[in-house]
Amino acid sequence: MLKPLLFAAGLAGVALFALGGTAQAERAVPLPVAKTDVTATGKQTAIFAGGCFWGMEAVFEHVKGVTSVTAGYAGGTRDTATYEQVSSETTKHAEAVRIVYDPAKVSYATLLRVYFSIAHDPTQLNRQGPDSGYSYRSAIFPQSAAQRGVATAYIAQLSQAHVFAKPIVTRIESGAFFPAEDYHQNFYDRNPNHPYIVTFDKPKVAAFRAGFPQLAS
Repeated sequence: MLKPLLFAAGLAGVALFALGGTAQAERAVPLPVAKTDVTATGKQTAIFAGGCFWGMEAVFEHVKGVTSVTAGYAGGTRDTATYEQVSSETTKHAEAVRIVYDPAKVSYATLLRVYFSIAHDPTQLNRQGPDSGYSYRSAIFPQSAAQRGVATAYIAQLSQAHVFAKPIVTRIESGAFFPAEDYHQNFYDRNPNHPYIVTFDKPKVAAFRAGFPQLAS
């Protein structure tokens, strides 16, 4: 797992990463609009997992109608979660983001479209980009029966349309959400020159702005 190694190795880890990593241009995958959506009023919550929460948080923080994004851990077997515990791959948690949004401005189905299109690659099993392990899996944690139905139907819709070259491996799960440590929150904004951010997350945000200009804040 690259990200924990970067923290543990300090400057040496950064140097190693800078030499070994290669920036890859990303683009939004053109996806069909979901055939169903959640009908809701007032502030709503969505929880998605898809690799390192730094990039997931960065993308969704730029979506109009999203009022807050919290990096954290979801879906584990313990009633607590810390970065060290989750990185050990023994707790079954996934790095995830909790998104609070206004359904009058952005719908749950639209958030799903961003999630599958650019926030992560839903065809990578138990990994995402340079990070590997069950904690980096692709998973959706519905906060209502309606969300579960829409998410399940959209995965089926995308699978039937064969929009990805490989099968979608995204799981529909349940479980509590635990906010991550303070140093993980707003990591993209607070660490714009971090090698991981520059290589893997800035291209995602740029691709989101290019692929969803009407949604970008």
